[in-house]
Amino acid sequence: MVAAVSTLRFVPEHAIAGIPNVVVDGSPNADTVLTLSHWPGSPTPPELRDDLSAQIAFRALSEPERFAGVEAVTNNHFDQDGIVSAFALLWPALALPRRELLIDVARAGDFGTFASREAARIAMILAALDDDVMSPVPAQSLAAPYPQRCGSLYQWALPQFAEIVDRPQEWRHLWGDEDAHLTRSIEAIADGAVRVTEHRDVDLAVVTVPAEWAPRTTHRFTRVESSTLHPMAINNATECLRVAVVQGSRYHLELRYESWVMLVSRPVLPRPDLRVLAAELDTLEPGSARWRAGAPGALTPRLELFDGHESGLTPEAFLLHVRRFLEVAPPAWDPFTAT
Repeated sequence: MVAAVSTLRFVPEHAIAGIPNVVVDGSPNADTVLTLSHWPGSPTPPELRDDLSAQIAFRALSEPERFAGVEAVTNNHFDQDGIVSAFALLWPALALPRRELLIDVARAGDFGTFASREAARIAMILAALDDDVMSPVPAQSLAAPYPQRCGSLYQWALPQFAEIVDRPQEWRHLWGDEDAHLTRSIEAIADGAVRVTEHRDVDLAVVTVPAEWAPRTTHRFTRVESSTLHPMAINNATECLRVAVVQGSRYHLELRYESWVMLVSRPVLPRPDLRVLAAELDTLEPGSARWRAGAPGALTPRLELFDGHESGLTPEAFLLHVRRFLEVAPPAWDPFTAT
């Protein structure tokens, strides 16, 4: 364990009332003095903006005058980008020498991409902390309402985060199985068992997976999910931000998280409203299969079949309609103007 070297302290959002604070990776509250977040519509100083909240936090360290009057760091949710951002402000002397690795951890958590396998594994450890089955955090903390649970996760993880980052092998029991799934997924793409075909004009990657493959448990952000391919393997294989997965007669289309936040490193095609496409596909289905989709303001909106149904459309027909929709769909989301 290490002691904080900055003058700031972490206070959970549910206890922040009346305390001048800096919000990382989230929305400001009534007592927020400074917001360091890539969230849609966040009042982050424009000159500090970057793709990840962690990058924004590191940028802010070079301008200490911005923290005048600030007493605490807070956040309203627990995830990789959030904890890296908070750690950077609370322990800058520890964070700065590890800057690139820590940003990669945040990227692995938020965007599902990584440069270092070590960063991917650290992101898996952090996800496991928020997993009711795997977490070493006391059960009574995890059973609390989410605001209290979130605060407990930060208070448990932050003091030992440097140790987690420096010695991820000691936490292998939290990442070993998921890391093996990631390895198999990467190898399947590399050897052609899984095909990734890009349509850059509509920012679409089509991932074709063998029909017989079974899903495995994984994490996205800190959520527990099931997937036949690890999402980090898919996202590391393509820069396209619309991803269609074809597996036999089961299909889905997802809009990646990068198009939800205020991304500044490259232009991003605006998100369409996938609910419109779901309604169109319903009229085309020859059988009883039905489609649903998330709203464009969701973190990662997904177009998918209800209840594991198989589509009566051929893969070619499904992809044709997806492509035609993406070519003409009007913008339905702008993170820079969202409120």
